[in-house]
Amino acid sequence: MGKLLYGATMSLDGFIAGPKDDVSWLTEFLGPDPVADELVANVGSCLIGARTFRGDDPNAGTDQEGPFGGAWQGPQFVLTHTPPDEPVPDVTFVGDLRTGIDLSKAAAGDGYVCIIGADVARQCLELGEVDEVLVFVAPILLGDGVRLFSHLGGTKIRLDPPRVHETPNATSLWYSVRR
Repeated sequence: MGKLLYGATMSLDGFIAGPKDDVSWLTEFLGPDPVADELVANVGSCLIGARTFRGDDPNAGTDQEGPFGGAWQGPQFVLTHTPPDEPVPDVTFVGDLRTGIDLSKAAAGDGYVCIIGADVARQCLELGEVDEVLVFVAPILLGDGVRLFSHLGGTKIRLDPPRVHETPNATSLWYSVRR
């Protein structure tokens, strides 16, 4: 069964999306990155939050639309209570987190289940289901938006020391969640 990995690009001040869920800021930080290439090659499925699925893909309408700038194709599981009327290729809509986790892990085989979306990641972290966290820290300060991780009242989740890699566009920090 696949490992759950929460992966995201984050501004230095902790935001994965700007105000009004804007992710257009990401485009200037996309580029060659061996850590991202390694991840994409090992993703078996994606578990995606509804807000992220319906959100602002900076590559919408291009051949780079979709997860990982269009570099990955495969089964996607979207958590939502309001699925669209029309089917979406390679997308399964699920109404509860447990079902989404189970289906995405089974579909991933030995690959990663990449969690996409801050709220679904928070829920998976709170359940103790996340195995690894990969953060690409971009050299920008956004000042406001959607945080990488936010939990009212606070939650401590221990991580092992990261594997670190630097490129001109970002510094990647790849952690294992301490059990």
